[in-house]
Amino acid sequence: MKRRIIAFAVLFLFSAGIYFLLYHKDKNLNFIPENADAMILIDKKKLTRQYLSAFIAHPSHWFIESSESEKKRSVFNAGLKIPDFLQIFHLKNSKLTEWYAVFDIENPQKLLVFLKEHKFKSLGQNLYIKDMLYIKIADQKCFAGISGHDFENIGRPLNGIFGGKKLNADHFMEEGTGSLSFISGTRTRNFSIELKDREIEIKNASNIENYASFISQLSKEDLFINAELDKENIKVFNKVLPDFFKDLSEVNYLKMNVKIKQVKDTIISYGYDDDFNEIEKISYQEIVQPDYMIQLETQDPAKIWKHFRSENLINDKNEFTGIPFQPNRVYQSDNGIVIKSVTEQSLHSQKKGKNFILIKNDPMLFYFSKGLNDFKYLKDIEYFFYGNNEQNFFLTLKLKDQKLPLILQ
Repeated sequence: MKRRIIAFAVLFLFSAGIYFLLYHKDKNLNFIPENADAMILIDKKKLTRQYLSAFIAHPSHWFIESSESEKKRSVFNAGLKIPDFLQIFHLKNSKLTEWYAVFDIENPQKLLVFLKEHKFKSLGQNLYIKDMLYIKIADQKCFAGISGHDFENIGRPLNGIFGGKKLNADHFMEEGTGSLSFISGTRTRNFSIELKDREIEIKNASNIENYASFISQLSKEDLFINAELDKENIKVFNKVLPDFFKDLSEVNYLKMNVKIKQVKDTIISYGYDDDFNEIEKISYQEIVQPDYMIQLETQDPAKIWKHFRSENLINDKNEFTGIPFQPNRVYQSDNGIVIKSVTEQSLHSQKKGKNFILIKNDPMLFYFSKGLNDFKYLKDIEYFFYGNNEQNFFLTLKLKDQKLPLILQ
Protein backbone atom coordinates (compact mmCIF):
# COMPACT_ATOMS: atom_id res chain seq x y z
CA MET A 1 0.00 0.00 0.00
CA LYS A 2 2.82 2.38 0.92
CA ARG A 3 4.56 1.65 -2.40
CA ARG A 4 1.40 2.57 -4.28
CA ILE A 5 1.13 5.85 -2.39
CA ILE A 6 4.79 6.66 -3.11
CA ALA A 7 4.39 5.73 -6.78
CA PHE A 8 1.25 7.86 -7.03
CA ALA A 9 2.99 10.79 -5.33
CA VAL A 10 5.98 10.52 -7.68
CA LEU A 11 3.68 10.31 -10.70
CA PHE A 12 1.67 13.27 -9.46
CA LEU A 13 4.76 15.41 -8.86
CA PHE A 14 6.20 14.41 -12.23
CA SER A 15 2.92 15.27 -14.02
CA ALA A 16 2.64 18.57 -12.16
CA GLY A 17 6.23 19.40 -13.09
CA ILE A 18 5.57 18.65 -16.76
CA TYR A 19 2.40 20.75 -16.65
CA PHE A 20 4.06 23.81 -15.11
CA LEU A 21 7.12 23.44 -17.32
CA LEU A 22 5.35 22.96 -20.66
CA TYR A 23 1.69 24.01 -20.32
CA HIS A 24 1.05 26.49 -17.51
CA LYS A 25 1.38 30.04 -18.86
CA ASP A 26 1.39 33.55 -17.49
CA LYS A 27 -0.71 35.28 -20.16
CA ASN A 28 -0.19 38.83 -18.90
CA LEU A 29 1.50 41.12 -21.42
CA ASN A 30 3.62 43.72 -19.64
CA PHE A 31 5.86 45.02 -22.40
CA ILE A 32 3.55 46.34 -25.13
CA PRO A 33 3.78 50.16 -25.20
CA GLU A 34 0.84 52.45 -25.91
CA ASN A 35 2.50 53.80 -29.08
CA ALA A 36 2.73 50.34 -30.68
CA ASP A 37 0.74 49.77 -33.85
CA ALA A 38 1.69 46.13 -34.48
CA MET A 39 2.76 43.23 -32.31
CA ILE A 40 4.09 39.70 -32.65
CA LEU A 41 3.45 37.22 -29.84
CA ILE A 42 5.32 33.91 -29.62
CA ASP A 43 4.03 31.18 -27.30
CA LYS A 44 7.29 30.07 -25.68
CA LYS A 45 5.89 26.91 -24.13
CA LYS A 46 4.13 25.74 -27.28
CA LEU A 47 7.36 26.38 -29.16
CA THR A 48 9.20 24.31 -26.54
CA ARG A 49 6.72 21.43 -26.96
CA GLN A 50 7.18 21.56 -30.74
CA TYR A 51 10.95 21.47 -30.29
CA LEU A 52 10.82 18.47 -27.95
CA SER A 53 8.44 16.63 -30.27
CA ALA A 54 10.70 17.25 -33.27
CA PHE A 55 13.80 16.32 -31.26
CA ILE A 56 12.30 12.99 -30.16
CA ALA A 57 11.17 12.23 -33.74
CA HIS A 58 14.71 12.69 -35.13
CA PRO A 59 17.12 10.39 -33.22
CA SER A 60 19.90 11.25 -35.67
CA HIS A 61 20.02 14.69 -34.04
CA TRP A 62 20.50 13.36 -30.51
CA PHE A 63 24.22 12.70 -30.66
CA ILE A 64 25.35 15.55 -32.91
CA GLU A 65 28.13 17.39 -31.13
CA SER A 66 27.60 21.13 -30.93
CA SER A 67 30.10 23.38 -32.67
CA GLU A 68 31.97 26.00 -30.69
CA SER A 69 29.58 28.72 -31.89
CA GLU A 70 26.58 26.69 -30.70
CA LYS A 71 28.13 26.24 -27.24
CA LYS A 72 27.81 29.95 -26.54
CA ARG A 73 25.35 31.04 -23.89
CA SER A 74 21.81 31.12 -25.35
CA VAL A 75 19.31 33.93 -24.86
CA PHE A 76 17.43 31.63 -22.46
CA ASN A 77 20.51 31.65 -20.20
CA ALA A 78 21.51 35.27 -20.62
CA GLY A 79 20.26 36.64 -17.32
CA LEU A 80 16.93 37.75 -18.78
CA LYS A 81 13.43 36.84 -17.68
CA ILE A 82 11.83 35.46 -20.84
CA PRO A 83 8.01 35.72 -20.54
CA ASP A 84 5.74 32.85 -21.54
CA PHE A 85 4.59 35.02 -24.45
CA LEU A 86 7.50 36.74 -26.15
CA GLN A 87 6.32 40.24 -27.11
CA ILE A 88 7.83 41.95 -30.17
CA PHE A 89 6.31 45.26 -31.25
CA HIS A 90 6.46 47.94 -33.93
CA LEU A 91 6.13 51.64 -33.07
CA LYS A 92 3.90 54.13 -34.87
CA ASN A 93 5.66 56.25 -37.51
CA SER A 94 8.78 54.07 -37.52
CA LYS A 95 10.20 52.15 -40.46
CA LEU A 96 8.59 48.86 -41.48
CA THR A 97 11.80 46.97 -40.61
CA GLU A 98 12.14 48.37 -37.08
CA TRP A 99 10.85 46.05 -34.35
CA TYR A 100 11.53 45.99 -30.62
CA ALA A 101 11.28 43.83 -27.49
CA VAL A 102 11.70 44.51 -23.77
CA PHE A 103 12.85 42.07 -21.06
CA ASP A 104 13.32 42.26 -17.28
CA ILE A 105 16.94 41.63 -16.25
CA GLU A 106 17.42 38.93 -13.58
CA ASN A 107 21.23 38.71 -13.63
CA PRO A 108 23.11 41.71 -15.12
CA GLN A 109 26.45 39.88 -15.03
CA LYS A 110 25.11 36.98 -17.10
CA LEU A 111 23.74 39.44 -19.65
CA LEU A 112 27.15 41.15 -20.03
CA VAL A 113 28.81 37.74 -20.49
CA PHE A 114 26.22 36.87 -23.17
CA LEU A 115 26.92 40.12 -25.05
CA LYS A 116 30.67 39.50 -24.89
CA GLU A 117 30.39 35.86 -26.05
CA HIS A 118 28.28 36.90 -29.01
CA LYS A 119 30.68 39.75 -29.90
CA PHE A 120 28.36 42.70 -29.37
CA LYS A 121 30.23 45.99 -29.74
CA SER A 122 29.77 48.66 -27.06
CA LEU A 123 28.66 52.09 -28.31
CA GLY A 124 28.77 53.63 -24.84
CA GLN A 125 25.94 54.57 -22.48
CA ASN A 126 24.96 50.88 -22.10
CA LEU A 127 24.18 50.57 -25.82
CA TYR A 128 25.50 47.58 -27.79
CA ILE A 129 25.32 46.50 -31.43
CA LYS A 130 25.91 43.40 -33.53
CA ASP A 131 24.95 43.33 -37.22
CA MET A 132 21.57 45.13 -37.22
CA LEU A 133 20.57 44.24 -33.63
CA TYR A 134 20.84 46.90 -30.91
CA ILE A 135 20.74 46.21 -27.17
CA LYS A 136 20.09 48.91 -24.59
CA ILE A 137 20.37 48.31 -20.81
CA ALA A 138 18.46 50.75 -18.60
CA ASP A 139 16.43 50.65 -15.36
CA GLN A 140 16.88 46.88 -14.87
CA LYS A 141 15.41 46.31 -18.32
CA CYS A 142 16.96 45.09 -21.56
CA PHE A 143 15.67 46.76 -24.73
CA ALA A 144 16.35 44.97 -28.03
CA GLY A 145 15.62 46.39 -31.46
CA ILE A 146 16.48 46.50 -35.14
CA SER A 147 17.12 50.23 -34.71
CA GLY A 148 18.91 51.94 -31.85
CA HIS A 149 17.49 55.44 -32.11
CA ASP A 150 13.90 54.78 -31.03
CA PHE A 151 14.43 53.19 -27.59
CA GLU A 152 13.61 56.51 -25.89
CA ASN A 153 10.33 56.67 -27.83
CA ILE A 154 8.96 53.44 -26.37
CA GLY A 155 5.94 54.61 -24.42
CA ARG A 156 4.14 53.42 -21.31
CA PRO A 157 2.40 50.02 -21.31
CA LEU A 158 -0.65 49.76 -23.56
CA ASN A 159 -3.01 48.93 -20.66
CA GLY A 160 -4.16 52.55 -20.36
CA ILE A 161 -6.27 52.55 -23.54
CA PHE A 162 -7.92 49.27 -22.49
CA GLY A 163 -9.40 50.75 -19.33
CA GLY A 164 -6.32 50.04 -17.23
CA LYS A 165 -6.86 46.29 -17.46
CA LYS A 166 -3.86 44.04 -17.77
CA LEU A 167 -3.47 42.87 -21.33
CA ASN A 168 -3.97 39.15 -21.82
CA ALA A 169 -2.52 37.00 -24.60
CA ASP A 170 -5.99 35.55 -25.27
CA HIS A 171 -7.03 38.97 -26.62
CA PHE A 172 -4.51 38.62 -29.45
CA MET A 173 -4.16 34.93 -30.22
CA GLU A 174 -5.97 31.61 -30.18
CA GLU A 175 -4.35 28.59 -31.80
CA GLY A 176 -0.91 28.69 -33.35
CA THR A 177 2.67 29.07 -32.21
CA GLY A 178 2.24 32.82 -32.27
CA SER A 179 0.25 35.74 -33.62
CA LEU A 180 0.65 38.98 -35.56
CA SER A 181 -1.70 41.77 -34.47
CA PHE A 182 -2.34 45.24 -35.87
CA ILE A 183 -3.45 47.71 -33.19
CA SER A 184 -5.64 50.76 -33.78
CA GLY A 185 -6.91 52.27 -30.55
CA THR A 186 -8.83 49.55 -28.73
CA ARG A 187 -9.34 47.59 -31.96
CA THR A 188 -7.01 44.81 -33.02
CA ARG A 189 -6.79 42.62 -36.10
CA ASN A 190 -5.17 39.28 -35.34
CA PHE A 191 -3.39 36.77 -37.56
CA SER A 192 -2.27 33.31 -36.49
CA ILE A 193 1.38 32.27 -36.95
CA GLU A 194 2.01 28.56 -37.52
CA LEU A 195 5.51 27.09 -37.42
CA LYS A 196 5.67 23.94 -39.56
CA ASP A 197 8.50 21.61 -40.53
CA ARG A 198 9.41 23.53 -43.68
CA GLU A 199 7.43 26.77 -43.55
CA ILE A 200 6.02 29.61 -41.49
CA GLU A 201 2.36 30.48 -42.18
CA ILE A 202 0.48 33.63 -41.21
CA LYS A 203 -3.30 33.75 -41.72
CA ASN A 204 -6.43 35.23 -40.20
CA ALA A 205 -8.91 32.41 -40.84
CA SER A 206 -8.74 28.67 -40.15
CA ASN A 207 -10.92 27.89 -43.19
CA ILE A 208 -8.80 29.86 -45.67
CA GLU A 209 -8.36 28.24 -49.06
CA ASN A 210 -5.45 25.90 -49.73
CA TYR A 211 -2.99 27.69 -52.00
CA ALA A 212 -0.62 24.73 -52.47
CA SER A 213 -1.82 23.77 -55.97
CA PHE A 214 -1.93 27.43 -57.05
CA ILE A 215 1.65 28.02 -55.86
CA SER A 216 2.74 24.88 -57.72
CA GLN A 217 1.11 26.24 -60.87
CA LEU A 218 2.86 29.62 -60.47
CA SER A 219 6.24 27.96 -59.88
CA LYS A 220 6.17 26.50 -63.40
CA GLU A 221 6.30 30.01 -64.89
CA ASP A 222 9.96 30.41 -63.92
CA LEU A 223 9.64 33.99 -62.66
CA PHE A 224 11.47 35.64 -59.78
CA ILE A 225 8.44 37.81 -58.96
CA ASN A 226 4.88 36.99 -60.08
CA ALA A 227 2.16 39.26 -58.73
CA GLU A 228 -1.39 40.49 -59.30
CA LEU A 229 -3.18 42.95 -57.01
CA ASP A 230 -6.56 44.67 -57.23
CA LYS A 231 -7.37 48.16 -55.93
CA GLU A 232 -8.12 47.04 -52.37
CA ASN A 233 -4.86 45.09 -52.09
CA ILE A 234 -2.91 48.04 -53.49
CA LYS A 235 -4.40 50.10 -50.62
CA VAL A 236 -3.21 47.45 -48.14
CA PHE A 237 0.33 47.56 -49.50
CA ASN A 238 0.24 51.35 -49.61
CA LYS A 239 0.13 51.21 -45.80
CA VAL A 240 3.00 48.73 -45.63
CA LEU A 241 5.21 50.07 -48.46
CA PRO A 242 4.05 53.68 -48.93
CA ASP A 243 7.15 54.77 -50.87
CA PHE A 244 6.49 52.21 -53.61
CA PHE A 245 2.69 52.38 -53.78
CA LYS A 246 2.08 56.09 -53.04
CA ASP A 247 1.47 57.00 -56.71
CA LEU A 248 -0.93 54.13 -57.40
CA SER A 249 -4.10 55.43 -55.74
CA GLU A 250 -5.87 55.67 -59.14
CA VAL A 251 -4.75 52.19 -60.23
CA ASN A 252 -7.42 49.46 -60.23
CA TYR A 253 -5.15 46.54 -61.02
CA LEU A 254 -1.43 45.81 -60.95
CA LYS A 255 0.34 42.91 -62.64
CA MET A 256 4.10 42.41 -62.22
CA ASN A 257 6.41 39.78 -63.72
CA VAL A 258 10.16 39.81 -63.06
CA LYS A 259 12.90 37.43 -64.15
CA ILE A 260 16.60 37.62 -63.26
CA LYS A 261 19.11 36.67 -65.93
CA GLN A 262 22.83 36.75 -66.59
CA VAL A 263 24.01 38.68 -69.66
CA LYS A 264 27.31 39.66 -71.25
CA ASP A 265 28.11 43.34 -70.84
CA THR A 266 30.48 45.18 -73.16
CA ILE A 267 33.06 47.47 -71.58
CA ILE A 268 34.74 50.04 -73.81
CA SER A 269 37.89 51.76 -72.57
CA TYR A 270 40.63 53.79 -74.22
CA GLY A 271 44.42 53.62 -74.10
CA TYR A 272 47.45 54.62 -76.15
CA ASP A 273 49.85 52.68 -78.35
CA ASP A 274 53.62 53.16 -78.46
CA ASP A 275 53.19 56.20 -80.71
CA PHE A 276 50.66 57.75 -78.31
CA ASN A 277 47.75 57.17 -80.67
CA GLU A 278 44.46 56.65 -78.89
CA ILE A 279 43.11 53.12 -79.29
CA GLU A 280 39.81 51.59 -78.29
CA LYS A 281 39.81 48.51 -76.05
CA ILE A 282 36.79 46.23 -75.80
CA SER A 283 36.31 43.74 -72.96
CA TYR A 284 33.35 41.75 -71.66
CA GLN A 285 31.95 40.84 -68.26
CA GLU A 286 29.04 38.74 -67.07
CA ILE A 287 26.44 40.75 -65.16
CA VAL A 288 23.08 39.89 -63.62
CA GLN A 289 20.11 42.11 -64.40
CA PRO A 290 16.30 41.92 -64.13
CA ASP A 291 13.83 41.61 -66.98
CA TYR A 292 10.45 42.99 -65.96
CA MET A 293 7.00 43.97 -67.12
CA ILE A 294 4.54 45.95 -65.00
CA GLN A 295 0.94 46.56 -66.10
CA LEU A 296 -1.15 49.23 -64.37
CA GLU A 297 -4.85 49.26 -65.28
CA THR A 298 -6.89 52.40 -64.65
CA GLN A 299 -10.08 54.06 -65.91
CA ASP A 300 -8.15 57.15 -67.00
CA PRO A 301 -4.66 56.27 -68.37
CA ALA A 302 -4.04 59.86 -69.49
CA LYS A 303 -4.56 61.12 -65.93
CA ILE A 304 -2.08 58.60 -64.55
CA TRP A 305 0.41 59.48 -67.30
CA LYS A 306 0.08 63.19 -66.49
CA HIS A 307 0.59 62.47 -62.79
CA PHE A 308 3.73 60.41 -63.44
CA ARG A 309 5.06 63.21 -65.63
CA SER A 310 4.39 65.84 -62.96
CA GLU A 311 6.21 63.73 -60.36
CA ASN A 312 9.17 63.27 -62.74
CA LEU A 313 8.57 59.53 -62.79
CA ILE A 314 8.63 59.60 -66.59
CA ASN A 315 11.50 61.41 -68.29
CA ASP A 316 11.82 62.89 -71.79
CA LYS A 317 12.99 59.50 -73.14
CA ASN A 318 9.77 57.85 -71.92
CA GLU A 319 11.68 55.93 -69.26
CA PHE A 320 10.04 55.19 -65.91
CA THR A 321 12.51 56.61 -63.38
CA GLY A 322 10.58 55.23 -60.41
CA ILE A 323 12.32 51.90 -61.09
CA PRO A 324 16.10 52.00 -60.54
CA PHE A 325 16.77 49.30 -63.17
CA GLN A 326 17.10 51.01 -66.52
CA PRO A 327 16.91 51.50 -69.40
CA ASN A 328 13.22 50.74 -69.68
CA ARG A 329 10.28 52.06 -71.65
CA VAL A 330 6.85 53.16 -70.53
CA TYR A 331 3.78 53.71 -72.70
CA GLN A 332 0.00 54.03 -72.52
CA SER A 333 -2.16 51.06 -73.44
CA ASP A 334 -5.92 51.00 -74.05
CA ASN A 335 -6.69 50.52 -70.36
CA GLY A 336 -3.60 51.68 -68.50
CA ILE A 337 0.19 52.05 -68.35
CA VAL A 338 2.82 49.43 -69.24
CA ILE A 339 6.43 49.54 -68.03
CA LYS A 340 8.98 47.17 -69.58
CA SER A 341 12.70 46.64 -69.37
CA VAL A 342 14.19 47.10 -72.84
CA THR A 343 15.41 43.50 -72.92
CA GLU A 344 12.07 42.08 -71.76
CA GLN A 345 11.10 38.91 -73.58
CA SER A 346 8.39 36.31 -73.04
CA LEU A 347 7.19 37.64 -69.69
CA HIS A 348 3.54 37.71 -70.77
CA SER A 349 1.31 35.40 -68.78
CA GLN A 350 -2.44 35.01 -68.41
CA LYS A 351 -4.30 36.79 -65.65
CA LYS A 352 -4.94 34.42 -62.76
CA GLY A 353 -7.94 36.28 -61.34
CA LYS A 354 -6.49 36.15 -57.82
CA ASN A 355 -4.69 38.56 -55.53
CA PHE A 356 -1.21 37.22 -54.87
CA ILE A 357 2.52 37.87 -54.73
CA LEU A 358 5.03 35.05 -55.23
CA ILE A 359 8.75 35.82 -54.79
CA LYS A 360 10.99 32.83 -55.47
CA ASN A 361 14.59 32.50 -54.39
CA ASP A 362 17.04 32.67 -57.27
CA PRO A 363 20.78 31.92 -56.93
CA MET A 364 21.53 34.80 -59.30
CA LEU A 365 19.92 37.18 -56.82
CA PHE A 366 23.04 36.93 -54.65
CA TYR A 367 25.23 37.88 -57.63
CA PHE A 368 22.90 40.74 -58.47
CA SER A 369 23.12 42.19 -54.94
CA LYS A 370 26.36 41.20 -53.21
CA GLY A 371 25.15 42.61 -49.88
CA LEU A 372 22.58 39.81 -49.60
CA ASN A 373 25.42 37.33 -49.04
CA ASP A 374 25.77 38.74 -45.52
CA PHE A 375 22.35 37.25 -44.71
CA LYS A 376 23.12 33.54 -45.00
CA TYR A 377 19.61 32.48 -43.95
CA LEU A 378 18.14 34.05 -47.09
CA LYS A 379 19.76 31.28 -49.12
CA ASP A 380 17.66 28.70 -47.24
CA ILE A 381 14.38 30.31 -48.40
CA GLU A 382 12.54 28.70 -51.31
CA TYR A 383 9.78 31.29 -51.74
CA PHE A 384 7.55 33.89 -50.10
CA PHE A 385 3.84 33.91 -50.98
CA TYR A 386 1.00 36.32 -50.21
CA GLY A 387 -2.59 35.50 -51.05
CA ASN A 388 -5.85 37.31 -50.37
CA ASN A 389 -9.50 36.43 -50.93
CA GLU A 390 -11.84 39.18 -49.71
CA GLN A 391 -11.12 39.53 -45.95
CA ASN A 392 -9.02 36.37 -45.70
CA PHE A 393 -5.25 36.81 -45.85
CA PHE A 394 -2.55 34.16 -46.14
CA LEU A 395 1.25 34.50 -46.08
CA THR A 396 3.84 31.76 -46.10
CA LEU A 397 7.62 31.65 -46.01
CA LYS A 398 8.72 28.29 -47.44
CA LEU A 399 12.21 27.00 -46.75
CA LYS A 400 14.20 24.57 -48.85
CA ASP A 401 13.98 20.91 -47.87
CA GLN A 402 16.51 19.88 -45.22
CA LYS A 403 17.09 16.70 -43.25
CA LEU A 404 15.83 18.38 -40.10
CA PRO A 405 12.64 20.39 -39.57
CA LEU A 406 12.96 24.17 -39.27
CA ILE A 407 12.76 24.21 -35.48
CA LEU A 408 15.84 21.95 -35.14
CA GLN A 409 17.98 23.84 -37.64
